[in-house]
Amino acid sequence: MRKFNIRKVLDGLTSSSASQQPPPPQHTPGTREPEIQETLQSEHFQLCKTVRHGFPYQPSALAFDPVQKILAVGTQSGALRLFGRPGVECYCQHDSGAAVIQLQFLINEGALVSALADDTLHLWNLRQKRPAILHSLKFCRERITFCHLPFQSKWLYVGTERGNIHIVNVESFSLSGYVIMWNKAIELSSKSHPGPVVHISDNPMDEGKLLIGYESGTVVLWDLKSKKGDYRYTYDEAIHSVAWHHEGKQFICSHSDGTLTIWNVRSPAKPIQTITPHGKYILGKQLKDGKKPEPCKPILKVEFKTTRSGEPFIILSGGLSYDTVGRRPCLTVMHGKSTAVLEMDYSIVDFLTLCETPYPNDFQEPYAVVVLLEKDLVLIDLAQNGYPIFENPYPLSIHESPVTCCEYFADCPVDLIPALYSVGARQKRQGYSKKEWPINGGNWGLGAQSYPEIIITGHADGSIKFWDASAITLQVLYKLKTAKVFEKSRNKDDKPNTDIVDEDPYAIQIISWCPESRMLCIAGVSAHVIIYRFSKQEVIVEVIPMLEVRLLYEINDVESPEGEQAPPLPTPVGAPSPQPIPPQSHPSTSSSSSDGLRDNVPCLKVKNSPLKQSPGYQTELVIQLVWVGGEPPQQITSLSVNSSYGLVVFGNCNGIAVVDYLQKAVLLNLGTIELYGSNDPYRREPRSPRKSRQPSGAGLCDISEGTVVPEDRCKSPTSGSSSPHNSDDEQKMNNFIEKVKTKSRKFSKMVANDIAKMSRKLSLPTDLKPDLDIKDNSFSRSRSSSVTSIDKESREAISALHFCETFTRKADSSPSPCLWVGTTLGTVLVIALNLPPGGEQRLLQPVIVSPSGTILRLKGAILRMAFLDTTGCLVPPAFESWRELSVPEEKDEKEKLKKRRPVSVSPSSSQELSENQYAVICSEKQAKVISLPAQNCAYKQNITETSFVLRGDVVALSNSICLACFCANGHIMTFSLPSLRPLLDVYYLPLTNMRIARTFCFTNNGQALYLVSPTEIQRLTYSQETCENLQEMLGELFTPVETPEAPNRGFFKGLFGGGAQSLDREELFGELSSGKASRSLAQHIPGPGGIEGVKGAASGVVGELARARLALDERGQKLGDLEERTTAMLSSADSFSKHAHEMMLKYKDKKWYQF
Repeated sequence: MRKFNIRKVLDGLTSSSASQQPPPPQHTPGTREPEIQETLQSEHFQLCKTVRHGFPYQPSALAFDPVQKILAVGTQSGALRLFGRPGVECYCQHDSGAAVIQLQFLINEGALVSALADDTLHLWNLRQKRPAILHSLKFCRERITFCHLPFQSKWLYVGTERGNIHIVNVESFSLSGYVIMWNKAIELSSKSHPGPVVHISDNPMDEGKLLIGYESGTVVLWDLKSKKGDYRYTYDEAIHSVAWHHEGKQFICSHSDGTLTIWNVRSPAKPIQTITPHGKYILGKQLKDGKKPEPCKPILKVEFKTTRSGEPFIILSGGLSYDTVGRRPCLTVMHGKSTAVLEMDYSIVDFLTLCETPYPNDFQEPYAVVVLLEKDLVLIDLAQNGYPIFENPYPLSIHESPVTCCEYFADCPVDLIPALYSVGARQKRQGYSKKEWPINGGNWGLGAQSYPEIIITGHADGSIKFWDASAITLQVLYKLKTAKVFEKSRNKDDKPNTDIVDEDPYAIQIISWCPESRMLCIAGVSAHVIIYRFSKQEVIVEVIPMLEVRLLYEINDVESPEGEQAPPLPTPVGAPSPQPIPPQSHPSTSSSSSDGLRDNVPCLKVKNSPLKQSPGYQTELVIQLVWVGGEPPQQITSLSVNSSYGLVVFGNCNGIAVVDYLQKAVLLNLGTIELYGSNDPYRREPRSPRKSRQPSGAGLCDISEGTVVPEDRCKSPTSGSSSPHNSDDEQKMNNFIEKVKTKSRKFSKMVANDIAKMSRKLSLPTDLKPDLDIKDNSFSRSRSSSVTSIDKESREAISALHFCETFTRKADSSPSPCLWVGTTLGTVLVIALNLPPGGEQRLLQPVIVSPSGTILRLKGAILRMAFLDTTGCLVPPAFESWRELSVPEEKDEKEKLKKRRPVSVSPSSSQELSENQYAVICSEKQAKVISLPAQNCAYKQNITETSFVLRGDVVALSNSICLACFCANGHIMTFSLPSLRPLLDVYYLPLTNMRIARTFCFTNNGQALYLVSPTEIQRLTYSQETCENLQEMLGELFTPVETPEAPNRGFFKGLFGGGAQSLDREELFGELSSGKASRSLAQHIPGPGGIEGVKGAASGVVGELARARLALDERGQKLGDLEERTTAMLSSADSFSKHAHEMMLKYKDKKWYQF
């Protein structure tokens, strides 16, 4: 069976073109394409998830194993995240996706019970590197509200919404026949239903006494042996939580009115003490004489922890008074007479107190509190004055500001991570606890990967973070704040009216980074570009170098506005010719043109005061697109920087600009149409620039199709242009233009704001509505060359840029520096670069940049370009190795600065005339390999007909290279190079929101990642070798640890019967004494994580094949056994037949009474 047919079925393609053999190389007359031996085969590829980093999105539950020192967090989407020592993390997922409402460790057993909102209980086996479910129990008639598993017990108490308590054996995951019914528990103490069970716990000193808390305010102390309630405690306010004193004589309840009640076990009539921690105080004392203080917010949870040497700790969340409007959520720590209120950045989901002992009947000796917040995890040191927090070693700050874009680099230069770490170490905050992080369970895996990996994330606040991602771990290295170069408005009134976005004007959209030279370039949402140079020395810049660029797309209109009969206008002209813009060392002062329109002003104001730049990335140049004739600048769609040439290039839907960042000069500033020159393949209709041309989503404006939009039909005023109008018509036209100016300004601002909101929403959870057409999102769509729609053609944006040293034209005999430009209409244009000699000449002589006239065409927007040499090895862009600029270099070292990155067995850079190159171009729909300099299409592959490619990267894998693509229909595909043979096609995940599309990226050695939620990065691999080594690389959660000794009862307690009372739960809850539970109450579901399941557990296709092979072997064995048994049965049947025949002969002549 051919692989192409399988691929066709998987991708659901209707056209047969994608499933046919790639076309043979097209030979030019007199030349022959050299045969390139390709080493990559399908067996080199396998897709599987590796690790998930970041803060668990929408957390809902928390648990801690005090012996194993492992923390578990459950989420509202059914995810489970387990944390051990820094570097030991694990992600699991419940198949149902239901919210996790509670987690309970089987302490020091390597197991965990999860209770879900769909009323299922699951037992997880943590003794394997990838935890799996051993058993599940689905409650059919009751809803689970609370669970409790006593230490060293196998019987789990499960409270329900009806107020009943069921008991589950966690070994077999079967229900006991022992049930505590709500009506028997409360008896006559209440006339109404007490509400759901909100708390269950056994008395620390007597396991036979169970404390049951009901939501309404009733608490029952239940005697398990006598099956009746010993005491019932009632309070007017609803209960949220209950906690025991370790001696088992007192317990504390938290209530919905912000009060705490402390009860003596033997005094059920009233609490011995009522405290309102945040109630109103008069003269330092709480109100007496039976009067209650003003009610406060509910205390959602309370914990009561004792110490040997001092006062107990009462720790609670919530309970603030209602008049504290705007106050942040708080955790309150009451210790003796002192009360500390610790403010949190986000609302508190849950908290746990970490104690020295797992035994509830001993002094607890609390040493820390772990607080799970909505978007953070905080650990508070209780042993130090002031309760400082521990420095969190986990990579949980990915979402500190929403992620707007990210890039992934594998196999970086080895000196990069130490360099970034050294400058990042100076940024660390002070004031943390001096103790080590107490959650330190598990062991690290054996890292088989030795190459450096770096992830860069761009954020909504303009910050950029560099992360060390080597060997499936993640650690922040360095943070750069790009907004520091701009003036900030102190309040909303001070905001400049040139802003094109309401919020997050510094948000990062595109990152371009050269790891070898360490040059960094970013494009922001306010149409700004900043170039950074890495330095280990601190500098103070008196004036920030700055350039302003007028990137304008303008054609005169030939149609008159509705209702106005205008005379014929002049023939349409192209965009204005590029104007040399002198480098500016200060912000432009011209804020409006002669007619009062906002003109020549950037969106942001660069600081004009000296700027201190710390070691790390330092500003080299700030480039801003400016307003033109009342039109805001369009957002940047593509960006590239080259350290060897000293150039940066960027483009948007108006055109392209090339900047020399060494000389601080604009070299090229062209409209997209001007790049074509006379070779424009489109019949473009004239169009007014007043129409805002940002790629817009559906619903940005409510103008219906039939409405005539005035701003679409007017001539744009150009300074200095003269037209043969008569005075009346000119007056009418001017009046009309004034109206349009006002409308277009409002419209442009509205569209820009909506676009900015859309880009911000990429970092937030966005569910794609079923009726939303994917073609209406902000991705540029592919179009055939015959399309001549005004609306579509006018949006041709620059979508891909690539610096390289290759053949610019067909007639070239040797490669030269050039820039390849890809557009959203599938055109590739080549710009020739004429660079002066290096050294001082480079700074004095100008770089000459000119379009070459070379045009190539593909179907769909261009996404990626790369170049191969004649042997099929990747030719990376030229780069200059990093050096500290202020440190003088030796002459010999200067000679070596400009060089190529070594790749496999690449030929020498001085290529012979007969040698050629290959250009690899990937678009939304197809990939082509073009032979250079002949510009023949050597290979072509239609990637998808029914969908479109979101991301395409040319990556190195197994000493070779391939093209990796991620499609909007959820398929991940790889193709060999240069022949574009399909090697992998796996359905991975559909495009459910724009965040995935914006952040998905491939890198070398079979690595890829995307932002799976606003707070988490999911890494995956498409390399067979990495999949095979993954088990070794993963850390182990469970490590054999001795359980601490139980507390000593002491001589007198043992003599007089004091101390903890044990209970034979097996005798009480077992089937012999309590009988069987009703079968209709709960359904047992065996999990895949049993011993047999673990043996065959492997991810991906190979795992499936292994399981299938194993199943076939087992089936073969069973068939063999069946055959043997059949033979045995046949022989026994024969012998039985003989015996029966003999018996018949023996007795056939005898009468019945003779037997």
